[in-house]
Amino acid sequence: MFTKLNILFLFLSYFIVVQAQETIPFRLTQYNNIIVKALINDKDSLDLMFQIAMADASISPERTRKADHIIFKDEISENNTIQLGKIVTKNVRFFDNELTGHEADGKFGTGIFSGKAFKIDYDNNKFVIYDQLPDLKGYQAIKLYPERDQLFINAENIIDGKSVEGHFLLQSGYSGGLLYNNQFAEDNGLDKKLEVTGEKTLKNSSGKSVITKQGILPKFKIGNIMMENVSAGFFAGDLKTQKVSYFAADMIRRFIWIFDADRKTAYIKPSKYFSVPYYKIN
Repeated sequence: MFTKLNILFLFLSYFIVVQAQETIPFRLTQYNNIIVKALINDKDSLDLMFQIAMADASISPERTRKADHIIFKDEISENNTIQLGKIVTKNVRFFDNELTGHEADGKFGTGIFSGKAFKIDYDNNKFVIYDQLPDLKGYQAIKLYPERDQLFINAENIIDGKSVEGHFLLQSGYSGGLLYNNQFAEDNGLDKKLEVTGEKTLKNSSGKSVITKQGILPKFKIGNIMMENVSAGFFAGDLKTQKVSYFAADMIRRFIWIFDADRKTAYIKPSKYFSVPYYKIN
């Protein structure tokens, strides 16, 4: 039988675990970007977009709110304090004049979660930060490939009935689904093998063109989860500058993500957005 001391110990243990979880609320825009209300240096109130492909923070030249208390030297500002929800992080570096997503004054990255496991919970519009991994029942593990401050995953692309592995950067700032790098698009003949649903041509001052094409990938597999008729973009034309493939915001929002503290493994399960129509890139 449990003694009163046993019961007290179990209660305190449970309380400590609960207390080890902190949350940051966010809103998801129509462009699939995560926006968080931020207070910078106890003075400046900004709407910041979460960018999973960076660690630091930045301010946009197109911001609509003042950021007078972020002091820049050569477009870099050190030792700032940022409050997101009730969580305060010190020694944050900001970069100046970096473009960001719609409805945002700037961006913040994964640095505020440094040394912690964290969840992106699209079902409840919040980040959850953990001292240790939570219960992972219902999730499946996905290997992460960290490179500097960026996180990559591998996934299978079913092209013309054949499975081709792709290496993707998690990129929450781009509103679309998949965006393939130029080498992958050329090697796998995407221009001929995917159903193309849209196309746009732009020219630079030298008259060279970059053609962006939007298509449909019949099947895509991440872990053991199969997705169908996925929105996929790629580039054609004279200018081919896309060096990295993106697993972008419209794909990311289709899962709930838990990242371990070492950023070596992510745990995913479908979110409420898993089966909604794909975002259309105009």
